[in-house]
Amino acid sequence: MNATELTAKAPSIAAAMATADVSPGIQQAQTRYRAALVSGWDIPAGASVLEVGCGQGDTTAVLAEAVGPRGRVVAVDIADPSYGAPVTLGQSAKRLKATPLGSRIDFRFGLDVLDEAAITFPDGGCDHVVLAHCSWYFGSLDQLAATLVRVRRWARNLCFAEWDIEPRSAEQLPHLLAILIQGQIEAAGSRGEGNVRTPFSRESLLRTLSATGWNPAPAQAVDTTALQDGDWEVDACTTLLDDAHRMTQLPQTVRELVLSQGDAPLPAYSLTAR
Repeated sequence: MNATELTAKAPSIAAAMATADVSPGIQQAQTRYRAALVSGWDIPAGASVLEVGCGQGDTTAVLAEAVGPRGRVVAVDIADPSYGAPVTLGQSAKRLKATPLGSRIDFRFGLDVLDEAAITFPDGGCDHVVLAHCSWYFGSLDQLAATLVRVRRWARNLCFAEWDIEPRSAEQLPHLLAILIQGQIEAAGSRGEGNVRTPFSRESLLRTLSATGWNPAPAQAVDTTALQDGDWEVDACTTLLDDAHRMTQLPQTVRELVLSQGDAPLPAYSLTAR
């Protein structure tokens, strides 16, 4: 399905999401963005896709539309179905499963792809593996690398999207500072459950891909101007800095550093690898 066809489907895909009942405008913007991502990955109808870090299924729903009725999307996340707000992962998955897209999706929550005892995917059993805006949730770059090695057994193609930490305008600085502050707090040992734990650069990712056996194609910039993720991360960072318990866990020098920094949307990039 080409970009025009997938974008045209965005309103109906967005309506399949539980968040559409709470924030329809936000869901429309998120779905249009995910449609742009997926169309850039050239995933054909009938493909089998493994999505790691599916969250509430924003990308999952678009993938299900792209692969069509003969395709299949296995969407896994390490989080429990009760995780997430204002709509939980479980609530969003239940809504999606009740739509025509649902028969193409197999949600599996509470699943760590590095847990060999819990995995039953056959080697080479998927056409594509997708990690879309989930990589900063990993506890370390080494953990991401281990995951990239693991999924290499299951799929021939990798489709990856994440924010780029290189700002392209002054308006993006609050988002940049917000994610760097959260990463610094996590790196200093004050562990939480936020969206940002290990922010890394595109160059770091490219080195990791090469080291784990993937041959990445050139990255593509994706328009993110309609998204609210930057505002969400600024709010999350402000809440974190106001959390006295988390702050007292930090060494004084780190605490002074993060408290001295400010809060700003980043461009995103998308790439594929073989």
